[in-house]
Amino acid sequence: MTNKQDVSTKGYHVYEVFSQKKPTSSFESQFSLLAPNAEVALTMAQENFLRRDEEVYNLFVVKREDMHFVKPEQRQMLYRLNNKDYRQASYYAHVTSKWRKLREQAKDKLAKGWEVEG
Repeated sequence: MTNKQDVSTKGYHVYEVFSQKKPTSSFESQFSLLAPNAEVALTMAQENFLRRDEEVYNLFVVKREDMHFVKPEQRQMLYRLNNKDYRQASYYAHVTSKWRKLREQAKDKLAKGWEVEG
């Protein structure tokens, strides 16, 4: 059982187990297990949690083959998604002072231009 091919030829699949502590909490990854199907995987996960002191609201299992991940070379694009400062009003606080400076500069240029002509 050292690689994916060995596991699948025996009819077992790797399942990822997730738990939820409360109805409003997010799911958390707990562990992986080998099982022939999802029903057995769920039963094994339930038995594992019965042995623990912690209570869970819900469990679910997902066949690892059915999970899709962002490739390592594509993960760089995820960092840009975190930069959402532009959605906050504080991001635009400097705009007022910039407009004020531009208005003053325009008034100064306009005043100097009229003085030269006059």
